[in-house]
Amino acid sequence: MLRQTEHLPQPSKASSNDPVIEMRNVSTSFGEHVVHSDINLEIHRAEIFAIIGGSGSGKSTLLREMILLQRPNSGTIRILGIELKDISELDALALRKRWGVMFQHGGLFGALTIKENVGLPLHEHTALSDAQIDDIADAKLNMTGLKPEVADQFPSELSGGMMKRASLARALALEPELLFLDEPTAGLDPVSAAGVDALVMQLRDQFKLTIVMITHDMDMLWQVADRVAVLADGKVQEVGSMQALSQSENPSVKSFFMGHRGQAAMQRNLTPLENIKE
Repeated sequence: MLRQTEHLPQPSKASSNDPVIEMRNVSTSFGEHVVHSDINLEIHRAEIFAIIGGSGSGKSTLLREMILLQRPNSGTIRILGIELKDISELDALALRKRWGVMFQHGGLFGALTIKENVGLPLHEHTALSDAQIDDIADAKLNMTGLKPEVADQFPSELSGGMMKRASLARALALEPELLFLDEPTAGLDPVSAAGVDALVMQLRDQFKLTIVMITHDMDMLWQVADRVAVLADGKVQEVGSMQALSQSENPSVKSFFMGHRGQAAMQRNLTPLENIKE
């Protein structure tokens, strides 16, 4: 599919080695409540990067700042080489076309069929014909593992797992370089969640997408994430692989692995050699 190029903001001297997302000294507060204080993050190309933290740690706020739904009080955010501070509306629209978002509850319009939902970004942002858009929507649904008959169904007729896949198909409609996933397996049974895990990895591997996700799913973190950032007390406590984080002595990090769910997920996902105690 051809991407519209009527007005795309261009990064200055960006290379394939530059971070896809770069946050420097990002601070956010609501009144007297400090959500973030001097957040620093780099997310690399074709990386699956997860953000975790307890309730109120600011995960969702950080995601909203990345996708231009909210602005921090201070600091800088660069996405795909573009500085978000003071970005014009026209440049912001062009930049949004380069990423896709899968919202936690799907965000699908109940009055539209699944095919119409997936095709909606194409109707809004391209000059493609209805027939071309329908073909692309069918292809995206197939890409996410949904059967052809799902296209003419409505969101209310889908299971939770099918809803997640349909929402992901819509996020992929404009062939983004960057994909944001908000709790992609929340509310799913283990079989459906494992299917989403496999799909996320397949999309990254096949299309070299950079994927940023917020999740509480410990199995997904072990199975899918290349690196994980742990938020607590307004700061990034540590960034690393799940293997590395599981050995951390930082109390804010250890808390994710010490509970029953954390311990169970760690035992399921460590290799037998790693489970051998000396």
